Amino acid sequence: MNTPAIETRSLSVRMRDRLALDGVTVVVPEASFTAVIGPNGAGKSTLLRALLGLVPVSRGIVRLFGEAPEKISPMRIGYVPQIKTLDTSFPARALDLVVSGLRRRWPWRPSREERDQAREALDLVGAGHLTNRTLAQLSGGELQRVYLARCLVRKPQLILLDEPASGMDATAEADMYHILEAHPEQTGATVLMVTHDWEGARYHASHVLLLHRRLIAFGPPESVLRKAELGEAYGHDLPGHRRLGADTHA
Repeated sequence: MNTPAIETRSLSVRMRDRLALDGVTVVVPEASFTAVIGPNGAGKSTLLRALLGLVPVSRGIVRLFGEAPEKISPMRIGYVPQIKTLDTSFPARALDLVVSGLRRRWPWRPSREERDQAREALDLVGAGHLTNRTLAQLSGGELQRVYLARCLVRKPQLILLDEPASGMDATAEADMYHILEAHPEQTGATVLMVTHDWEGARYHASHVLLLHRRLIAFGPPESVLRKAELGEAYGHDLPGHRRLGADTHA
């Protein structure tokens, strides 16, 4: 049996006086594309940070490819956070930001090989035309594409994304889904993405993880995005994309 890309057992994380995650047990297979959904405050971003070893675990275990997060080489992990603290007034180009994903520090003089790798990653996400634009010239959606290229440039085995479509228009969001859907098949990498887009999760992800501090459901979209499971997570007043559960059985 193959080692899963992600495994948690009874994972609990306490943030100050609040239990952000409560006994979450899940096994995510390699080369899968998992969408993590749930209401605001459900612990979705906390789960990503726990996988990265960025928050202390109150109880339970976390394993990435069978190892504790601190034992995994950072080069095997790609991460796009929800909130980006980069000062876009800094006089740098999109290409420089992508190369920083290779060096894990700011590249003052990228090599020819690094520039070629960065251009390849930018082309992959449909942002090749942004290569020499300064960060200040990028829209929010364009910056999201560049961050995605920065995540993919070193060809990580595990890709963690926290609402990567924020600021993207509909066309860019559709392109992103197609890239992430195809990426596991083409590279064998595993993708775990936090999103509020149920429709995108249903039609593009191989698995859906429904979370509300504890695990509500995990599995193929058709077995998770149903009225009973969504109602348990969100309550009776479900937000948009109501039709996702309309043609399935509770």
